[in-house]
Amino acid sequence: MSFISTLFIGFITAFIGIIPPGLINMTAAKVNMSEGKKNALWFISGAILVIFFQVFIAIFFARVIDRRPDLVTLLREVGFGIFATLTIYFLFLAKKPKDKTRRINNNSKTNRFILGIFLSLINFFPIPYYVFVSVTLAAFKLFSFDLISIAIFLIGAIIGSFSVFYSYIAFFNRIENKKDFLLKNMNAIIGSITGLISTITLWHIIKYYW
Repeated sequence: MSFISTLFIGFITAFIGIIPPGLINMTAAKVNMSEGKKNALWFISGAILVIFFQVFIAIFFARVIDRRPDLVTLLREVGFGIFATLTIYFLFLAKKPKDKTRRINNNSKTNRFILGIFLSLINFFPIPYYVFVSVTLAAFKLFSFDLISIAIFLIGAIIGSFSVFYSYIAFFNRIENKKDFLLKNMNAIIGSITGLISTITLWHIIKYYW
């Protein structure tokens, strides 16, 4: 697999995982508006530092799992169950999300860096997300667990994460105008994504047993 395709896959994986309005990207936008771009970039730097290690740890676990075919099959089945449950929940049961963006007080760039680290640390979603995605991509021969591919994937994931965060900073005024629409339809958006992942995973499970 070429370096460019691995870099692109890492970029897209991170982009999809971070693009929905959440605490980290919305906080980055708020920091930018109240304190300026420099502090916002320090905040992003702290968040991305943690994301780097989260992705690395996730790929390490995925690499171990990938060497065990029985665990790969089990992970796919568990992943299908989780994403199918999430699809049903977000499409039919979940209440409309509320804006939970925190208020930002003026502070130093060092504290903003620490805040970025803290908010990323309490976000446990990236590790299981990247484990599942890495194993799934490997199953479809779209990713390999050699050191060079892992490094390129990590670079792509960091670039993708930074691109999303920076987009929230640069285009927050436009995002703010559409935030109510996004919040009202976020359950449907997330449910559609998890539904697509569930369908692909189910197809691969059926293909494996047949």
